[in-house]
Amino acid sequence: MLTTNPFDPAYGDKLREECGIFGIWGAATASALVALGLHALQHRGQEAAGITSWDGNSFHSHRAMGHVAGNFDRDDIIRRLAGGAAIGHVRYSTTGETALRNVQPLFAELASGGFAVAHNGNISNAMKLRRELNRRGSIFQSTSDTEVIIHLVATSTYRTLLDRFIDALKQVEGAYSLVCLTSEGVIACRDPLGIRPLVMGRLGDAYIFASETVALDVVGATYIRSVEPGELVVVSEKGVKSHRPFASVRPRPCIFEHVYFSRPDSIVDGSSVYSVRKQIGAELARENPVDADFVVPVPDSGVPAAIGYAQESGIPFELGIIRSHYVGRTFIQPSDHVRHLGVKLKHNANIALIQGKKLVLIDDSIVRGTTSLKIVQMLREAGAREVHMRIASPPTRHSCFYGVDTPERAGLLAAQMNVPEMSDYIKADSLAFLSIDGLYRALGEDARDEAQPQHCDACFTGDYPTRLTDHEEHEPADQLALLAERYA
Repeated sequence: MLTTNPFDPAYGDKLREECGIFGIWGAATASALVALGLHALQHRGQEAAGITSWDGNSFHSHRAMGHVAGNFDRDDIIRRLAGGAAIGHVRYSTTGETALRNVQPLFAELASGGFAVAHNGNISNAMKLRRELNRRGSIFQSTSDTEVIIHLVATSTYRTLLDRFIDALKQVEGAYSLVCLTSEGVIACRDPLGIRPLVMGRLGDAYIFASETVALDVVGATYIRSVEPGELVVVSEKGVKSHRPFASVRPRPCIFEHVYFSRPDSIVDGSSVYSVRKQIGAELARENPVDADFVVPVPDSGVPAAIGYAQESGIPFELGIIRSHYVGRTFIQPSDHVRHLGVKLKHNANIALIQGKKLVLIDDSIVRGTTSLKIVQMLREAGAREVHMRIASPPTRHSCFYGVDTPERAGLLAAQMNVPEMSDYIKADSLAFLSIDGLYRALGEDARDEAQPQHCDACFTGDYPTRLTDHEEHEPADQLALLAERYA
């Protein structure tokens, strides 16, 4: 169910990546390695997980609601997921129903044999394609946009599975990084703009694909390279082969991977996420200085930027907020009073440190502003003399249609208020954001190229790199219903 108030605390106050993917070919314990890899990607999706394996004769699948731990740390489940090849997926549901039928990998028996797919991203013309496929007789088993790919493969008239798969991808718009499992091999691919990340590694004779390099690290694999935008990599008994079936375009990988989504110990498009976030903090300090006693991060996502801000400004870095790591995002109580207190279950002020002090509070972003309001209030109640909030990204004014859980613009604080109004709303002494050019400088660019942007930064600029067919074909009044159907 969609809540009617876009600033309701039940929504949460962070952008949420919808999924992480992991695939391996050529390992004796493939499913166990996939489970470990999914553990490392748990931050990308915490509501469901699944693994599909191939043992040379049969496919085996297990999908479950909840975390990887508790579902895939049982020996009996891993034993049932037999074989030397496997793919896996962790997922966030967004608006709409959380249902097992939408948990990936999705699997189907095609005329050519079994086909499983795990998807990170969002197909922005999925509803249009689904209507066309329904008219042609396709029967869908889920409400996931990913299932469209399976039906496009199944109905393609090309001869080989690889050609049918390429034919399917040429019909979709939006963002996708995919790992697919067939009886002949693993296929990994990335959309032509490279919006969502995908990397390739090696462990002995086995090849691995994952959303982030940390998933390679946890299984002891060696990072080889990123799968290039528009590239398909096929791994089989015949070896590794790269295909580039799409017209070449200038890549635009998601810039928010560097701000928040990826783990700080990952390498994204050749850059250390941790180093970039520290540089973001340094840029923020140069652009938006403030007289204060301490630099305090909103843990954990604000920590690297706060370190960079402190080093650049010379203001001491301190843990003025302590985070509990044992509270999930689903803790929502019916009482408004108890819900209000819920922020202290996750974040608590370090009273002895901050009492009477002027603070620079660093966070990665403001989405709805609900958490920022509560944290500023908590610091004031703990005795902070001044709270100046600095945000390590530009204002988030636009929705994402490429695989990130963002509200409609009506639910984005920066789309409804200017910065002084936002500062008043969260009750900070001052509020400032990193500029878009400052974000690009932190990534080693001189500035954003207005004619040919180097990244997908649509959540900040509204400059979407692809058509948004499903969105454009619906009137604004239909948008909540559209999202409910898309993400059911």
